[in-house]
Amino acid sequence: MTIEREVFEKIVAQAREELPNESCGYLLGIDDTVTENYRMTNADHSSEHFSFIPQEQFAAVKYARNNRLKVLANWHSHPSTPSRPSQEDIRLANDPNILYLILSLAEAEPVLNAFRIIKGEVEIIKLKIED
Repeated sequence: MTIEREVFEKIVAQAREELPNESCGYLLGIDDTVTENYRMTNADHSSEHFSFIPQEQFAAVKYARNNRLKVLANWHSHPSTPSRPSQEDIRLANDPNILYLILSLAEAEPVLNAFRIIKGEVEIIKLKIED
């Protein structure tokens, strides 16, 4: 998967803005290239958990369809833990057709990793940030 640098920077800015809580969104694009971050609200307003608001999820899918894009991934931030799925992230990953990205802000430099999670099995996916 490839993410345009501008989208990566928007994800990082959103996550920093929403500290100390986790931040989240959908990543939209074409083929395996992310061209847009669809910002979502963390309904839980928590630093350890996130959940989407269903109306926002529907709006994101509608927006993607209307703009001939596809929901390629969902992402969320880990404000103080590494960029890897927690047990809860794995348990709640129920869509085998998308990737799951986690942005860690635990260190000075943000770390973004992509994962495919199917039936509890986690596979790391190569992620490229491109100008």
